[in-house]
Amino acid sequence: MKSLWLENKTLSYKENQPKPAQTDEALIRVRLAGICGTDLEMVKGYYPFTGVPGHEFVGEVVECADKKWIGQRVAGEINVSCGTCEACLNGRSTHCEKRTTLGIHDRDGIFAEYVTLPTRNLLPVPDTVSDEKAVFTELVAAAVEITQEVHIRPTDRVLVIGAGRFGQLIAQVLHLTGADLRVVARHPIQQKLLTTRGIRLIDEKAVEENRWDVVVDVTGSASGFSLARQAIRPRGTLVMKSTYKGDMQVNFSSIVVDEINIIGSRCGPFAPALRLLENNLVDPLGMIAAEYPLEEGLKAFEKAGTRGVLKVLLRP
Repeated sequence: MKSLWLENKTLSYKENQPKPAQTDEALIRVRLAGICGTDLEMVKGYYPFTGVPGHEFVGEVVECADKKWIGQRVAGEINVSCGTCEACLNGRSTHCEKRTTLGIHDRDGIFAEYVTLPTRNLLPVPDTVSDEKAVFTELVAAAVEITQEVHIRPTDRVLVIGAGRFGQLIAQVLHLTGADLRVVARHPIQQKLLTTRGIRLIDEKAVEENRWDVVVDVTGSASGFSLARQAIRPRGTLVMKSTYKGDMQVNFSSIVVDEINIIGSRCGPFAPALRLLENNLVDPLGMIAAEYPLEEGLKAFEKAGTRGVLKVLLRP
């Protein structure tokens, strides 16, 4: 099969690669895949990984021991857990002690013609949800996770800092809570997509200090975290929704004095994400900047890394 291959921080395109062994998992033909910020950082060495990268996809099951799955369009949860460790037995399967993670840790990802996953990781995609929408399921699920972890009231003042690929969907999901939501968005395309959906913007210079009940930092930068820390009120909740390169200096004394709740937030539930897409409550289509065949994967990564570009897709 054809695939992209990451090794020693170098991404390459390969042909005549062996199709993944099915073993006891479903063999899935990848229909559409998305390049995300994590993929771009992986190439830079964010996490030591050798293999096929990528984890956002929609596919079609072509081989499976359970025949009812064959022919179904599916999205797949990216963490494959053992089901028997202490974390799994206590309902924390995304923190399984033996987990593998699609295209990130000990498991080949989806920038290829085929991939395998256990059927317990698969969710059927409704017929009314196009491939172009379904490819965003993992990102929408991660946005939904915020509402799983934090009780956001309609009376809350909520600030989202960062309106890139992920921030756009977080803003759409949090907009559904009815909260008084504002988003810091720097680029015109980001601003246009948000205002089209009735989501209000705020200039970072206009962000009031110590006033916001919930602040979500989606920037992955020290400056974004600094703005978030200034904005959050005492006993407010700061949601950290992106990883940060290297170490950051943080004044933890002020966090203790102000009794700030800090929530780290990662993956989320796929089923409600698919329902939001099915009912058009979240619409990611405006984020798509370009689509490339797998053979042009290197060019696609270059495009995805261009400042201001939102979503770039690959069609194996």
